[in-house]
Amino acid sequence: MPDQSFDLVILGGGSGGYAAALRASELGMSVGMIEKDKVGGTCLHRGCIPTKALLHAAEVADASRDSENFGIRSTLEGVDVPKVTEYRTGIVAKKYRGLQSLLKARGVTTIEGAGRLTSATTVQVGDSTITGKNVILATGSYSRSLPGLELGGRVIDSEKALALDHVPKKVAVLGGGVIGVEFASVWKSFGADVVIIEALPHLVPNEEEVLSKALERAYRRRGIEYKLGIRFSGVTQDDSGVVVTLENGEKIEADLLLVAVGRGPVTANLGFEEAGVTLDRGFVNTNDRLETSLKGVYAVGDIVFGLQLAHRSFQQGIFVAEEIAGLNPAIVSDVNVPRITYSDPEVASVGLTEAKAVEQFGRDEVIAYDFSLAGNARSEIIGTTGSIKVVRRKDGPVVGVHAIGARVGELIGEAQLVVNWEAYPEDIAPFIHGHPTQYEALGEAFLALAGKPLHAL
Repeated sequence: MPDQSFDLVILGGGSGGYAAALRASELGMSVGMIEKDKVGGTCLHRGCIPTKALLHAAEVADASRDSENFGIRSTLEGVDVPKVTEYRTGIVAKKYRGLQSLLKARGVTTIEGAGRLTSATTVQVGDSTITGKNVILATGSYSRSLPGLELGGRVIDSEKALALDHVPKKVAVLGGGVIGVEFASVWKSFGADVVIIEALPHLVPNEEEVLSKALERAYRRRGIEYKLGIRFSGVTQDDSGVVVTLENGEKIEADLLLVAVGRGPVTANLGFEEAGVTLDRGFVNTNDRLETSLKGVYAVGDIVFGLQLAHRSFQQGIFVAEEIAGLNPAIVSDVNVPRITYSDPEVASVGLTEAKAVEQFGRDEVIAYDFSLAGNARSEIIGTTGSIKVVRRKDGPVVGVHAIGARVGELIGEAQLVVNWEAYPEDIAPFIHGHPTQYEALGEAFLALAGKPLHAL
């Protein structure tokens, strides 16, 4: 492959990398994007998309079991794992082809191979030097483990979990964050017994506590076990299964142990530090404009400390392309990036929790309202429970929205606009929401905070 030069060189073709490539191309830059595997990265091939396909299959399984409640007679004969796999891989393949076509249509040059940063303007790919006026680092993340806990055999990560050719009888899940509770939800719907082990006091511990407790109640009703506030000690395995030991001496037997303790940044042995990029515990240090310590070199996505979400990567990729083009784009802080856990029930949030708002503004300056979905007709129709909690500053804007219930992830778009545009409940209250809809519950919460509740006391 010959040496090549571009206005912008991007190392990594995942969510952040290809978003930057597409936006930069729109802005008239020539773009070379280097990817050692497949464009689309973890999200498309091993993360967001395939796991959500599994979660939808799980929802269909649950709907079949529960159809009698709605007057529909059906039975669930079983889970055809090869057919589920065909469905999952078919969706990924279609999205992959579409992305490849889009990149080609936008004039982005995709360079296959492993890249290594060699200076502020060059990336080495094999024997070729790829030069850019600016460089974006977008190398993504990998499944982490705990010190001394080796993956292998019946101790698996999320990528191995996706590729299973059977439904295990019982699974132990190490980690009660997003990945852990989503896989627990899938496996329970498919008929497996599941126990989650979380060292912190709650499931999805980064969320508003009321949501964590509601998810725990929902999982208890579903028969999903969890051990909270207890640390993992060790695991042994043989041909028949695993035995997980906790620090309190309790032992858990299962077919598999899924290690879901988070993701680490892919930055080692890529020449970053040698070229002058400062790292902190593997993450790339950037300023608030996402420029690294090496002038003209930027970083986006999972290698930048903070939320590891595909849509955060999209936003950062677009931001950096516009920054390089001199458009001075607006900064969106991590707290105002929407967060969704696609379990059953779903958890969705944006902005400050009540506790964080109190910490920032003071107890007397924060008001919160929790609207139960039991009062929402659409939620009753689809058979979900849950709530929407809105946090505002006293006589000020909404600073956080937090929801739990089936399909609440679809509500977070409006919530994101309200929080990021610093809207007051009084601003939103006149705009009555469609009836009957779930997003009507958002409107009800805003009405209550504006002092004129409709379907609530």
